[in-house]
Amino acid sequence: MNRINKLFAEKGNNILSVYFTAGYPRLNDTVEVIKQLSAHGVDMIEIGVPFSDPLADGPVIQNSSQVALKNGMSQKLLFEQLKDIRKVTDIPLILMGYINPVLQFGFEKFCQKAQEVGIDGFIIPDLPMNEYLQEFKPIADKYGMENILLITPETPEERIRLIDTHSNGFIYMVSSASTTGVQSSFAASKEAYFERIKAMKLKNPTLIGFGISNKQTFDSACNHSGGGIIGSAFVKALEENDSVVKAVEALISKLKN
Repeated sequence: MNRINKLFAEKGNNILSVYFTAGYPRLNDTVEVIKQLSAHGVDMIEIGVPFSDPLADGPVIQNSSQVALKNGMSQKLLFEQLKDIRKVTDIPLILMGYINPVLQFGFEKFCQKAQEVGIDGFIIPDLPMNEYLQEFKPIADKYGMENILLITPETPEERIRLIDTHSNGFIYMVSSASTTGVQSSFAASKEAYFERIKAMKLKNPTLIGFGISNKQTFDSACNHSGGGIIGSAFVKALEENDSVVKAVEALISKLKN
């Protein structure tokens, strides 16, 4: 059983997954961020691979990607930074990036390096599902990489069922069709969407992301799914605090109060 499935089998609910951009705010912060998030009880971590044109991301994460690239972050360097990461944490680690840099690096090489350092899966929002199933899934399976697929309020039920059939690990429920960002609460329309997906009784667990930043939104995500994914709120905390520890503590405090 991979670490993602193990997490959902053992905990099941109130799962907290946190996203950050590798190489931000400083080039060599990557391992320290993972170490501190893990030490503060985060259940799973999404490691963002910076890209110059991150279409699914809001301004906070876009800015962090630009800073990380200016700092000198690259996929090659990221894998070097992560080479001993399994001495630091045993929680699931997922790479989140875009297909162009992965193809430039080489998809099989990307999966091989990810397996070598102990990565459990990846999220590539702009990788078309049909293309993935036809060309890339056999390679991902070869290296034990879970491809986490996304659904939105606009995703038709037929496609959601198809995604559920071809998924393992969990399904990423995007709370809205817009880019990532911080919200103080979820509108009634989003709550209805969460309930609709819950009623479908998918075989895979779900996590809700985009807009989760405080106790109210995280609790709502947990009430409607296996838990929540926080991105922009943590990246913002990294920007506003002078140390990784303080940024992690600020995030955890927001989720408790």
